[in-house]
Parts: sequence; C-alpha cells; structure tokens
Amino acid sequence: MAKATFAAGCFWGVEAAFRRIPGVNGTRVGYIGGKTANPTYKEVCTDTTGHAEAVEVDYDPAKTPYSSL
Repeated sequence: MAKATFAAGCFWGVEAAFRRIPGVNGTRVGYIGGKTANPTYKEVCTDTTGHAEAVEVDYDPAKTPYSSL
C-alpha cells in the first residue's frame, strides 16, 4: 500500500474520480497549507485561509502506479 496527496480546487469531484480507479483502496479529504488552525469547509471556501482542498489516496502501486493516478 502507498499514499499520495493531491490538491484540487474542489475535492468532492476529484475524490469520486479516484475511487473509480482500479487499485485505489480508499480516499480521505481535507485541507493542506493555509494559516487558519482547523478551518471549516465554509472558511476554506471564502479563499481567505490559504488552504487548498486535498484528497489523500490509499492505493496499491502494484495495481496502479503513481503515474496513473
């Protein structure tokens, strides 16, 4: 198993796309970067916290290499 994290404009659609890839065993969404401790979704959406929405992907590199993610 391996983990990879990808930042995106909105994690909901990105997470759904990763879940359809063979070899992906799970996903987790959250925020990376930024200056606000423990921001809410609403705060991040204001584009004032400096955070990016991100998806952490748990995958099997023997089934799906990182370059395919």
